[in-house]
Amino acid sequence: MSSYPAINVGTYNPDEDVHKITDYRCVSRDMQHSSINERLYLHLDMNCFYAQVEQQCFKLHGLPIYVGGWYKGEQGIPRGIVATSSYEARALGIKTAMSAYEAEQICPYIIGLQADYEKYKGVSALIEDVLEEFAPTVEKYSMDEYFLDINFLKNKSREEIEQFGKDLRNLIYREIGLVCSIGISYSKTYSKLASDINKPDGLTLVLDKQEADEMLGPLSLDEVWGIGRKRYAKLKAQGLVTISDGIQRGHKVFQELFGEYFGKIMYEMVAGKDRARVLTDQLSPKEQVHYNHTFSVQTDDIIQTRGEMMQGITRLGYRMRAYGMRARKYFCFIGIQHKDHKGLGFRFTTDGFTNLDDYIHYECMRKARPRIEALLNKGFALRRMSIGTVKVDHSGQRELFFREDPKTRNFYLVQDAINNRHGSDTITKAAVMDSVPGKTHFLERS
Repeated sequence: MSSYPAINVGTYNPDEDVHKITDYRCVSRDMQHSSINERLYLHLDMNCFYAQVEQQCFKLHGLPIYVGGWYKGEQGIPRGIVATSSYEARALGIKTAMSAYEAEQICPYIIGLQADYEKYKGVSALIEDVLEEFAPTVEKYSMDEYFLDINFLKNKSREEIEQFGKDLRNLIYREIGLVCSIGISYSKTYSKLASDINKPDGLTLVLDKQEADEMLGPLSLDEVWGIGRKRYAKLKAQGLVTISDGIQRGHKVFQELFGEYFGKIMYEMVAGKDRARVLTDQLSPKEQVHYNHTFSVQTDDIIQTRGEMMQGITRLGYRMRAYGMRARKYFCFIGIQHKDHKGLGFRFTTDGFTNLDDYIHYECMRKARPRIEALLNKGFALRRMSIGTVKVDHSGQRELFFREDPKTRNFYLVQDAINNRHGSDTITKAAVMDSVPGKTHFLERS
């Protein structure tokens, strides 16, 4: 037994700065209602959230702006990327992930602003307070997306359901000053798809199969959670392009392409047959976690690269401890700035299952350092890095041949307790201070 006293780490915030993409974990089998009875869901999406908040703060309504991690380089040339842009900017062709330089070439008078995540988190909390007055069960899917369980309206008329959506949308605007789009449907997946149809400031109801066929059927299959570029390519090779195509062909083709279990789940999402729960427990077990950071500017500095690696491992370890999971096998990918080469990836293994930064960092850098040095010696510039788990454990059982140092574990629990109370960057490793300048949020893909 440890001689150290128990530590109250407080409340973890594992999804801080995480922008989720195709997170279909919430419609996996263990996240479904046991009953097959039809339900009713509402999905609320804050349109161009970061840009809206900045337009409101600086009274920039009606002007094209973009938000991201960027800075002015030599001769005032903007460097970095666009995290999001206002609808006025989008109308001019400004897109997410575009370089700041390209954005300002398209629109020389566009206004560029640094992302301020503390501000967005504060506004997000205000939105959540409003939503909790409307429904007993609210899932904060991300800072700007929410699901509401509105099954209490299932037997109401279409007019009453529509009025509920209008009242919520109007209250968000009246209380927060921001516009949103709402989708209401009998499937969690379909409610999310519906909210995208009439942006911005839209309200779309998909309450039966006929409406689903008309409004959602023509949508591309890669609009559905879990169907990314590679999976969509496989479906297209089988002649499946739209949601209607997927429904008509049935679940067997999905199972043949993606396995019996996952293929069936994917088909159910495509067909609107999922009965997913609206998740209020944000710390429910996850299958994997990872960190993916595109730098605001490319770098060929080994010190900055080491700082980025430390930052990624620090965030990964924190999230693993938050979810009560450990890992033994990990992956790492180093992306480079080159038109013909994406970069290189490798896997590494710790001596046992752990979620402590020290063990992960030692094994990762043992393999990463020579590979990074080789890339830099060839003249490549590094643009992004990813690190994540491969084999995880939720049991917490002790291992026969591996023991974490109790002093090291205690150190990280104390660090978590302080950061959970005073902010995530209150205590951090000095090496993180050497990371690439700029602040770009990282993405999570299931």
